[in-house]
Formats: sequence, C-alpha cells, structure tokens
Amino acid sequence: MKIEGTIVAMITPFTSDDGVDEEGMRENINYLIDRGVEGVLAAGTTGESATITHDEQRKMMDILVDEVAGRVKAIAGAGSNSSKESLGLVKYAEKAGADAALVITPYYNKPQPHGLFHHYKMLTDSTEIPIIVYNVPSRTGTDIDVETIGKVSQLNNIVGIKEANPDLDKISQIVKKMEQLGNREDFNIISGNDNLTLPMISMGAKGVISVVANVDPERMGQMVRYALQGDYNKAMDLHYELYDLMKVLFIESNPVPAKESLNMMGRPAGHVRMPLGPLKEENKEQLKKVLQDLKLI
Repeated sequence: MKIEGTIVAMITPFTSDDGVDEEGMRENINYLIDRGVEGVLAAGTTGESATITHDEQRKMMDILVDEVAGRVKAIAGAGSNSSKESLGLVKYAEKAGADAALVITPYYNKPQPHGLFHHYKMLTDSTEIPIIVYNVPSRTGTDIDVETIGKVSQLNNIVGIKEANPDLDKISQIVKKMEQLGNREDFNIISGNDNLTLPMISMGAKGVISVVANVDPERMGQMVRYALQGDYNKAMDLHYELYDLMKVLFIESNPVPAKESLNMMGRPAGHVRMPLGPLKEENKEQLKKVLQDLKLI
C-alpha cells in the first residue's frame, strides 16, 4: 500500500456539550474529499487524541471508514504510550476497515531504541493493517533514530513514517538507509511539518499529513501534487502563498488556531478540550488577517 499526497490530520469537532460532533465530522470529511485530498486521518494529534477517550476514538474510526467509503485513504490514529493500549486501537482500526493506522512513538516513558523496535514488532506480529510510524519528538520526548527506523521498516506491514523532526538532514539519512536496505519504493517518508513539505518532497518524501489542509485543502493539495510531479516552480509559488498560514496555525498549540480558523470560516469545529484554552484575542486578529488575505473568510 502506498501512502502519498496530501492526507489531512483532521480536527475533531465537538458539540456544545463536549461530545464528538458526528454530523460535523462527516461534513468535514466530505468537504476535504470534494477538494481533492488523497487521504483523511482521524484521531491524530490535531484531532486532540490526548483528550478524547478510547471509546470516542473507536467511534471516530467507525465514522471515518463509513463516511470515506473508499473514496480516499482512511487512516486511523491508533497510538498510545502503552503498547497494550496501542495494540487494542490498531486491532480496532483493522476491524473497522481503515486503510492504515498511524502509530505515534510512545510518549512520556521515553523508550529506548530497542524498546521502540519491539513496540512496532509486537503490533505488526499481531495485525495485518498497514502501519505508519509517527515521529514527533517535540510532543513525545523521543526521537526515533535512523538505525531504528531502518529496522522497523523491515517489519511486514510498516509502510512509512510521518517524520516531524524539523532536521532536514535526517530525511537524507533515512532515504540513504532505505537505499541500503533495498526497500526505498516500499517505505514512504511523509512530512509531518507543513512548512517543510516542499523541501522534504525534493529530498524524497511522498507527501504530507497536514494541519494546513484542514483550512485550505485545495492549495495545500495542489502544492504537493506539483512537487510530486517535479514542477517545483508552481509548488514554490503555492508554498509561499500558504507560508503565513503555515506559521500562524502554530502561533499557539495545535490545534487551537486550526479550530479557530474553521470556526471563523463557518465550518464544524467547536472548542478545544482542556487543558488547551481558546486562542488569545491578539492572536485571533493575526489569524483573521491571514485568512482574509487568502480569501478564506
């Protein structure tokens, strides 16, 4: 299975009484698919995975698979800092019919490299669903190293890595490691940072799991398609057109600005769950100006 193009790390819309907004989630899925993205991801970091319950997460997997209905890739966030909990979520994603599971490196407990390897080996030994490793050291406190990525890439149903370490030199190292192992075509690198997607594709990445595409799926998706086609001039134009949005969506903790953007645009989003708080008023003005400049509001 190939994971490539623009996959949207969807926000989780909440109702006024703090439940998962199923109708809003379905509306957002269709909005994104209608605007040409290649995949949608539910219950990732942008989906507030840290504060949704496992029951809610499983419900979201069911909604995701049902609403996508095979039109694009349906990817389920299924990670945990507990290997046992992660296995349960990956198994549920497989049972629900998701195309792949995104599994973050376990957070807080800071596993050693061999611990990370055995975490993913246990998941692949117990399931057949394609698994994307998710490396985001700024969130987890652990950076999966290149040697361990190489070992994990040899496991049966590992299909790629969402790499959110901002060190671009690491991308070259991963590509070189895949060449040495002979599986460069079977293991895709996916950008985990919108603002680094263009240079990462030029170095061998195959797409992005994107926050920005929640807000502007058309331009983000087109930028990635141009880059994958080798039309870097057009891709660069769109990169700079979107650059202020790429930055302002991280002016406070993700997904606070992204959800505020969608609220300004009249799309389902709602509040963020505590301990996240609403966007500061001064940052709302900055966000509003970027959205107006892009003619999104």
